[in-house]
Amino acid sequence: MDDPVVSLIDVCAVYEGERHATLNGLSLSVTQGEQVAITGPNGAGKTTILEAINGLLPITAGSVRVLGQPVTSGSHRLRSEIGYVPQNLFFDPETPFIVRDVVLAARFGRIGRWRLPGARDRDITHAALAAIGISEWAGRPVGRLSGGQQRKVLLARALAQEARLLLLDEPTANLDPKAKEEVAELVGQVRAELAATAIVVSHESGPLMTASDRVVAIDAGRIVSAHAGTAGQVTVSP
Repeated sequence: MDDPVVSLIDVCAVYEGERHATLNGLSLSVTQGEQVAITGPNGAGKTTILEAINGLLPITAGSVRVLGQPVTSGSHRLRSEIGYVPQNLFFDPETPFIVRDVVLAARFGRIGRWRLPGARDRDITHAALAAIGISEWAGRPVGRLSGGQQRKVLLARALAQEARLLLLDEPTANLDPKAKEEVAELVGQVRAELAATAIVVSHESGPLMTASDRVVAIDAGRIVSAHAGTAGQVTVSP
């Protein structure tokens, strides 16, 4: 049996300056191709799970492994396999980058920081923009796009990155129902094209939740329940 894509075992984590741990002995395993939705109240530790998986928050106990490798703050090469869309990443209206360059920048994780993108990298970028349906935005300043449009740009970036694992933090927050459906469909499209595994954080029910194979509820840094999503087949114990 293949190793899980993501494995957290008895993980504890605390933010600097905080007195209480955000994750309290949390264990979670995610298999290849699975989409897992993580839900729970504000402050439950949902975002913290993604940060621990991405090596952005040191853990104080337990272990985190991604793609069979232990995760540390220095796991830069491993991070190139992860398409991470943070909850609060929005581009300022004065950001001096156009959409094409934001998506193209995802290729540096593949080619190396000090190498210039080549023809293949540009072709992959153009294909990603087309796949997400935003080719007409390629020359537009990314900061002038709406929040929903910027999330589509970040999904195109993950596609151009050829990520094996998608970590999406509240990707449909503050969007209207139509935009929520569009983003959920695009997440499914990106997963299919990359044969990628996805972990999606959401505090609300919606299309992303129903498209997930499994829904995991957490509170106070612990899993309190887990069950199959609409896309899943069986009930899963936490």
